[in-house]
Amino acid sequence: MALTPDTNTSRTEKQAQRARAEQDVLMREVDEAVRQDQMGDAVKRYALPVGIAVVVGLAALGGWLYWHEHSEGVLEERSEGLVTGLDAIDAGRASQADAELAKLVADDAGGAAIPAMLLRADIALQNGKPADAVKLFDAVAANDSAPQPYRDIAAIRSVATNYDNLQPQQVIDRLKPLATPGNPWFGSAGELVGMAYLAQNKNDLAGPLFAEIAKNEKVPETLRSRARQLAGMLGYDAVVDVDKTLAELQEGAAAAPAAATAQ
Repeated sequence: MALTPDTNTSRTEKQAQRARAEQDVLMREVDEAVRQDQMGDAVKRYALPVGIAVVVGLAALGGWLYWHEHSEGVLEERSEGLVTGLDAIDAGRASQADAELAKLVADDAGGAAIPAMLLRADIALQNGKPADAVKLFDAVAANDSAPQPYRDIAAIRSVATNYDNLQPQQVIDRLKPLATPGNPWFGSAGELVGMAYLAQNKNDLAGPLFAEIAKNEKVPETLRSRARQLAGMLGYDAVVDVDKTLAELQEGAAAAPAAATAQ
């Protein structure tokens, strides 16, 4: 007697594959934001770090929204294209990946098109085409149907990529909504907003913002350390626990030679 295919198992496997692809895309975007080096000289000195705990939380939220906003049949088809594109990127076949992802963007107004656009933006940056990347980031950020985590990271990456071509007020207007305590992107967006305040010679706004970032325990320590230094240079006290801060600085100083030796 022939066995009937277990459709529930097949669907579960496809759902798991889709979820992994979604999470992979968002984590790639955050990782690229960390390593991105397209800002002005001042911002290049203070890069854009994001904590892995935030990444996991946003990936889970993005995946949940993605699952609940689109039909199962369409998602199964689209997820295969997304996974194919990711595999091509991992294999170093950027042109093939871009072509595969472009199909998803053309065929799908939402769903897989959103992460596909972010991946295409990454490819554009790798190919030395920042203007093309900014267009894609902006399209995601402006898409009302896209999950909010994607829109937020797209906005931050757009500003970071195009920082040299933006007026300080444009940076502030775009990222200030994210640069508030309690927002997952408070540290990252706040740092860019603070640098824009400095460019406007508004130290009275930059200093308190950097101090607040430095004191926020939910912000990654590397970012807090930079914010603490900037706040101090501007005359604002950003140290909550002096003994703890000194211990962290000593640990960092001790780790640097070891890291250099390991390399």
